[in-house]
Formats: sequence, C-alpha cells, structure tokens
Amino acid sequence: QVQLVESGGGLLQAGGSLRLSCVASGRTLSGYALGWFRQAPGKDREFVAGIHWSSGSTYYVDSMKGRFTISRDNAKNTVYLQMNSLRPEDTAVYYCAARPGAVWATEAYRYNTWGQGTQVTVSS
Repeated sequence: QVQLVESGGGLLQAGGSLRLSCVASGRTLSGYALGWFRQAPGKDREFVAGIHWSSGSTYYVDSMKGRFTISRDNAKNTVYLQMNSLRPEDTAVYYCAARPGAVWATEAYRYNTWGQGTQVTVSS
C-alpha cells in the first residue's frame, strides 16, 4: 500500500513560484502513475499533471503547460510540481495521487491513493 505526503504549499503573490513535493512510502512505485490534482473552493477536483514513475513520461492539462512542471526523484521516492508565474486562480488545495498502471487517467476517481493535500494561496 502506497502512502503519500505532500508539502511545500504556502501564501505568495501573483507571479511567484512554488515547488510542491510528494513523498511516497510503503512500496515501490514501479508501474505506478502519479498525478497532481487541485481543488479550489466550490469547484471539482481537477487534474494538473501526471508522471509515470518507471518511464518518467509526463502528461499535462493544456492550460498548465509551460507554467507547471512535474518531475520525480527516484532515490528520494518523491514527485515534484514546479509552479511558475502563479496567478490568483491557481489558489487551491493541491493533492498528490497514485494509481497502478501505465494508462494516463485525468479523472480523480481512477486514483486509489491520495495525500492529505497542501494549500496554495496566490494573492493579487
């Protein structure tokens, strides 16, 4: 069973950058896909970016391309989300999630393991 713990959230001004971390434990992530999601107040949880642990291949929602970058550190069992040029509309709780398999999935219900989330607040 995989456990996920996110960190790195905070309060910052528009235009700033932030890097979120997600540390995985419990078992090897080989064969897993890791995803970052976010949920703003009153809105559905939305997919931001994903990475396949074994291959390192990545997938982004079009609106996030160019500003957000997902990466992993195998030695640290950690997935990162680098966020640049942040906007007030990026304010949300950001979650790390994991699912077994190599097929990309952007729907939250397809992920069976979730972290507790980390708050990101961007002021104008």
